[in-house]
Amino acid sequence: MATISIRELARNVSGVIRDVEDSHRPAVVTRNGAPVAAVVPLDPEGLEDYVLANAPTFVSAMEAADRDLALGRTSSIEEAFRDLEALGDLESAE
Repeated sequence: MATISIRELARNVSGVIRDVEDSHRPAVVTRNGAPVAAVVPLDPEGLEDYVLANAPTFVSAMEAADRDLALGRTSSIEEAFRDLEALGDLESAE
């Protein structure tokens, strides 16, 4: 994995992007030697998965769901449909 300073990135954005794209490997951006960001290659077909996997709201919701599953807090499909129907009734009454 390449490491590049912010200064180097600012001077050669196009070249860094080209290198990441060609190598299919990320480049870590540093400030005063400490990593602060990454330039990562993206597969257009996997872009939505990448965004969702790195969206804080989605990640925290998935972690909560994993905890509930591990603790056995689950619902049957019938309960889920009943809850969804109840939500629909609430929305139509508003």
